[in-house]
Amino acid sequence: MDEIRIQVNGRERDVPAGTSVAVLLRDLGLDGRAIVVELNRRIVRPPEIESIRFEAGDRVELVHFVGGG
Repeated sequence: MDEIRIQVNGRERDVPAGTSVAVLLRDLGLDGRAIVVELNRRIVRPPEIESIRFEAGDRVELVHFVGGG
């Protein structure tokens, strides 16, 4: 399978072509309910994480929610 290169939090990462946001989160062991995903400076809404597929050169920022008080 072909791979494409994307950036995740400033680091280059190769992923299989056709990888969705949801698959990336699972591969990284992250819970999509506790993460905000920004793709090319646009927030990815939770209903979109299964359908949005990466393209070569995409820039992804993953921000974790942190509880506190």
